[in-house]
Amino acid sequence: MSEDGIFAVLELLAAGAPAQEYEDLVERLRSSGAEEGLVDRLGSAVQLALSIRTWTERQQQREAGMSALVDTARDLATPHDLDTLLKVILRRARLLLAVDMSYIGMYAEGERHVSIRAADGHTTALNVGLRLPGGSGLGSAVMANPSPFWTPDYLADERIQHSGEIDYVVKAEGLQAILAVPLSRGARPFGTLYVAERKVRHFTTDEIALLSSLSDLAGVAIEKAELLDRTTALVAELEQHSTRVEAGLRSAQELSDAQHRLIQLVLGDCDLDALARASAAELNAAVQVCAANGTILTSAGLARETGTAEGGGGECAADAGEGAPVESLLVPAAMDAHAAREPVALADGLWAVPISAGTGSNLGTLLLRPDRPDAVQDERLLRLVAQVMAVQLLVESSRTAIAEGQVRDDFLADLLASPQRPPHQLEQHARRLGINLSKPHVVVVARPEGDARGKTAIWASSYAHRLSGLKSMHNGCAVLLLPGTDPGGAGRAVSAELSPLLGHPVTVSSAGPVAGPASVHHGFQEALRCLDAMTSLGVIGRSASVRELGFLGVLLSDNHDVEGFVDSAIGPVIDYDQQRFTDLTRTLETYFEAGGSPTNAAKKLHVHPNTVARRLERISELLGPQWQQPERALEVQLALRVFRVRHSLRMRDRAGPGAGADTPGAQET
Repeated sequence: MSEDGIFAVLELLAAGAPAQEYEDLVERLRSSGAEEGLVDRLGSAVQLALSIRTWTERQQQREAGMSALVDTARDLATPHDLDTLLKVILRRARLLLAVDMSYIGMYAEGERHVSIRAADGHTTALNVGLRLPGGSGLGSAVMANPSPFWTPDYLADERIQHSGEIDYVVKAEGLQAILAVPLSRGARPFGTLYVAERKVRHFTTDEIALLSSLSDLAGVAIEKAELLDRTTALVAELEQHSTRVEAGLRSAQELSDAQHRLIQLVLGDCDLDALARASAAELNAAVQVCAANGTILTSAGLARETGTAEGGGGECAADAGEGAPVESLLVPAAMDAHAAREPVALADGLWAVPISAGTGSNLGTLLLRPDRPDAVQDERLLRLVAQVMAVQLLVESSRTAIAEGQVRDDFLADLLASPQRPPHQLEQHARRLGINLSKPHVVVVARPEGDARGKTAIWASSYAHRLSGLKSMHNGCAVLLLPGTDPGGAGRAVSAELSPLLGHPVTVSSAGPVAGPASVHHGFQEALRCLDAMTSLGVIGRSASVRELGFLGVLLSDNHDVEGFVDSAIGPVIDYDQQRFTDLTRTLETYFEAGGSPTNAAKKLHVHPNTVARRLERISELLGPQWQQPERALEVQLALRVFRVRHSLRMRDRAGPGAGADTPGAQET
């Protein structure tokens, strides 16, 4: 009977019967009335069989786990980008341990906190991207002591340092059992792999070991994936760089070919019109070449709807259709381009390119408008065309407005210099340039109060050309010799035009009128002294002439025009007295001597106060209502003093030595 029982146990073991059938076998033997010792021996055999059965099942689970782990290793060995690899790891973790959810936390790049990078099996959007507070949750415990950590019921486990934010997500997902293992590169952890169950579960040592093995494989795979991502990005960057280099080489070759074609034209003794047409073809744009003084040298390019012609000077598509003079467009464009010393993009797709020789010689400006408004211009090609234009203009300098402009600038420099060349040489030179120095001119000096960066010289060339004058530069100031007799008006006109173009104030002084080569130098010196006086007086960013400075102008001028100062200050009053035999001049003197009191002045003059009041009203009509303002009153008093001294000296000369100088004046009628 004992042998039959043992065979029965072996049959159950071989058949893989459930544990209940083993218990039933022992119960049947006990019910049959068998001896108690026999029942105990059968019970021991059953326990031994159940142990063998458990060990066999565990071995089978291990074999299944190892087989799944091998399959996982194959999956991880396949090249993946990092995000795809994380999804593979999480999916495999769920299958290996048969859990509800898995997720991975990794250090954020450049930071020291851990964030949930990816998840699988989650039911909310709260998990991915969650930043785990330091010192809280399973992840902090795992990272602090790189080893597995698990809990059968997370929210009820008091061993864990809880965080309200993490607990909220755990509740939202309905998680209870959580197992966390470190992800490492060698001995250095960089993240945590989690698996979680939505019920209480006690993880076995085999399960923990299996997830740890997966974590080791995942760490290596993640490192390779990151390396692959970096390598892929580097390869893409190298490909882009190679593409840019190839494009640059093609562009350089095209630029070299264009340079060869244009230089061959210059060496072939072409004219500026032919070079402009070739440049327009290279740039696929309408072009206009202008001299430094604003003269349009040539135009070329595709005709527009406005009927502009291709080639041959005049107006081109660079300014066609705008309805504005070329000057209003050229001057600010040329100023910006030469100040920047590089091509400048303007409004409406227009470009301005400086044409210069060296760093300081301004030969002109190249204006162009691309055939297509959205066309991208190669600035290297623009500079190349401008350089070839500069070579052509230098070759033609004896036959273009470039040379004339430079000669005119040099001539004004000769007029301003000290000592000057002989007057007859200067006059001959002026006649050759078509300049009549015997006619009155004014000298204007404009000083920008800011960084003009060459803009002032560009504007001055254009302005002098428009007004048939001369221009020169002196210590950063523009010096203009302009036809006219009103230096004050000329200075105000210069200030009104130049200041808005520069975008900051300009201090302008003027002198004149002058006539003859020698007087130009003196007028220039007066204008410089006027500029210095304005600076000392704090009158910056304004315009004034020597004459407008009143008695200061008399002191600053070379000829000390006392007569002109007196006439400008009190001339109408003196003329009125001489024509009508009145005594307004003496009344004016007495009024100032009386401290501006009409009553005291009447006592000194021995007339009624009403008489003084009427005379003062007449003076206001003659000098204007502002004559009693402090600044004007000072000039009037100085003029009265000068007039009285000159009058006394003249009367003494007429009467001889010892004669008095008083001249009685008649009463006003």
